[in-house]
Amino acid sequence: MQAAKPLFDYPKYWAECFGPAPFLPMSRQEMDQLGWDSCDIIIVTGDAYVDHPSFGMAIIGRLLESQGFRVGIIAQPDWQSKDDFMKLGEPNLFFGVAAGNMDSMINRYTADKKIRSDDAYTPGGLAGKRPDRASLVYSQRCKEAYKHVPIVLGGIEASLRRIAHYDYWQDRVRHSILIDACADILLYGNAERAVVEIAQRLSFGQKIEDITDIRGTAFVRRDTPAGWYEIDSTRIDRPGKIDKIINPYVNTQDTAACAIEQEKGAAGLGAAGSGRLEDPNEAKVVQLLPSPKLTRDKTVIRLPSFEKVRSDAVLYAHANRVLHLETNPGNARALVQKHGEVDVWFNPPPIPMSTEEMDYVFGMPYQRVPHPAYGKEKIPAYEMIRFSVNIMRGCFGGCTFCSITEHEGRIIQNRSEESIIREIEEIRDKVPGFTGVISDLGGPTANMYRIACKSPEIESACRKPSCVFPGICPNLNTDHSSLIQLYRSARALPGVKKILIASGLRYDLAVESPEYVKELVTHHVGGYLKIAPEHTEEGPLNQMMKPGIGSYDRFKRMFEKYSKEAGKEQYLIPYFIAAHPGTTDEDMMNLALWLKGNGFRADQVQAFYPSPMASATAMYHSGKNPLRKVTYKSEGVTIVKSEEQRRLHKAFLRYHDPKGWPMLREALTRMGRADLIGPGKHQLIPLHQPATDGYQSARRKNSTPAGSHKVAKEQKILTQHTGLPPRGSDGSKPWDKREEAKAAAQARRQADRASGAPPRGKGKKPARPVAPR
Repeated sequence: MQAAKPLFDYPKYWAECFGPAPFLPMSRQEMDQLGWDSCDIIIVTGDAYVDHPSFGMAIIGRLLESQGFRVGIIAQPDWQSKDDFMKLGEPNLFFGVAAGNMDSMINRYTADKKIRSDDAYTPGGLAGKRPDRASLVYSQRCKEAYKHVPIVLGGIEASLRRIAHYDYWQDRVRHSILIDACADILLYGNAERAVVEIAQRLSFGQKIEDITDIRGTAFVRRDTPAGWYEIDSTRIDRPGKIDKIINPYVNTQDTAACAIEQEKGAAGLGAAGSGRLEDPNEAKVVQLLPSPKLTRDKTVIRLPSFEKVRSDAVLYAHANRVLHLETNPGNARALVQKHGEVDVWFNPPPIPMSTEEMDYVFGMPYQRVPHPAYGKEKIPAYEMIRFSVNIMRGCFGGCTFCSITEHEGRIIQNRSEESIIREIEEIRDKVPGFTGVISDLGGPTANMYRIACKSPEIESACRKPSCVFPGICPNLNTDHSSLIQLYRSARALPGVKKILIASGLRYDLAVESPEYVKELVTHHVGGYLKIAPEHTEEGPLNQMMKPGIGSYDRFKRMFEKYSKEAGKEQYLIPYFIAAHPGTTDEDMMNLALWLKGNGFRADQVQAFYPSPMASATAMYHSGKNPLRKVTYKSEGVTIVKSEEQRRLHKAFLRYHDPKGWPMLREALTRMGRADLIGPGKHQLIPLHQPATDGYQSARRKNSTPAGSHKVAKEQKILTQHTGLPPRGSDGSKPWDKREEAKAAAQARRQADRASGAPPRGKGKKPARPVAPR
């Protein structure tokens, strides 16, 4: 992997003389107090401004400030006009635009496409403070405000929408957000390197349209520049005229595969110097004479165009597969995708930051509190993380439903222990309300700190999407000793009473280090530990790239053993996903039986959420599996798309909720598993519906002849399949008796009125007469 210029080696911009601001200014008044006549860079964000390293605008803003630039913040602007985007004046270099710490659509809508009632990144938790597709809207308003100021698009929303992507909310493939937003350049992933490089170049007078060589960026161009060579991957079953290069489907870690690929290429070349591969489903290669000497730095893979992936879901899955195979910074090549008359060009991913650079970024003068403009208003996301410390970035798990790897990368970037300890001390000494408890030492995954490939050469050549699926790679160093030492050092600090671990735990990795599990369970669990097996069945787990339930069972045994040894009563809280691609009704039924057999009752249910660019989203849209070679004839994936089936899968997860029992009875009967309906210990749901639950109340309120017919039909089917009598000893519905009771009460009241007796109370006795005042 090539070396990158360290973040702290750039010359400082002239405005360094102003020094760091207490808070990055959000108003002209604050700029005046700092002595600024203008901002060099203005960051527009969909989140409230919290000067804390868990918030993107704070990290990027403080980093640019450390380079000497004057940085202003426009947080959650009114997007109905350009006025709010002009309140800090025109920036000298560029607008940096981001939707916030979350994709704005995921932030606003549930997996069932219902509008959320709150927003954790807004003061008071109020919803509606950012628009749908915030990056797009903010960019357009910035252009309206100052037409000639460059727009640099970043953040997770831009990162995951950089390519033509399936949009769950519109149920169609959308353009790269770079096209729709009319931005000048897009930064994807953790963009510290790219944003500093762009700021430096613009400050020296370089034009934004000439900046095309920075890793981790996407931009628009009209043709492939001279000296570059293309791999044509626009088709699955047709050859393209391209220069000889390794097939993008070949794992470069596999030397045998590389040798076969070379033999194919040599065997396919005729006297004229051109030929085709024999397999019609492979990406085709043609060598043109004279043969140039190719390097990855001058090679680009052409993906199917936006127009093609929009109309052909199989090509979309193919493009998604190629994209994910080109995510390792050590071997990734540039990608290009045509959108109409222009190309969107994607440079290879950024080089991961070193430990020294991570310490530099997290050592900025953050105030660690929200901007004073918010007064005493609480920001829920800040309240959740204000006593937490981020110790690393990245995740090599590769879960297909998760976008962390696509955004932060699979190579773990670690902070030093010294840097982390300094931050804990700063929390202890400066953050209001600290009670001695650090709420988390973690990151995307709690226990990947300082875990990496044993060989840098293998790491830079590997194209596997996960280091822990289908099993832990033998080249992965699973030593947890650095993390154990960090925990011990942190809890030994004066004034620190407790260190909790709240980040997600990769339990299949943890069991490789019993000492770590013992340390965690003995000292860092606050009664409950949340982990995410996600499912119990092999089908959905394979599509998720998650380990089998056996790994969970092994971890559970260790957890219970060490909890008992520590004399603590502690519990595991497992999380599961409903309706994930690859999941059948039978899979959910088996999961529900496992939950009941283990005594788990989920209060909240997580349904699969097709986030942009995730591999599972490609499965959801195309019905194909991009984890394997995609062809028109390749095996499909079971997809749960209908609202009714998604509700059914959620009902299986909440098997204990009477509201879902009618749906489950019907489904189990249809599946031939009516034997699971009844009062037995090993049966899933009861035969009878409680008379007092909300479902029955709704049925009473909205009962119609058609509804009664449906219930009667349900009763008939259940009786036929189970051999048990229908509900109620006399065949009547439970709510019929309640109607009779209501009628009797009404008759008593009428009799009382006729006799002149005082009105009755809620009980059986007449109410006491009220004395006159």
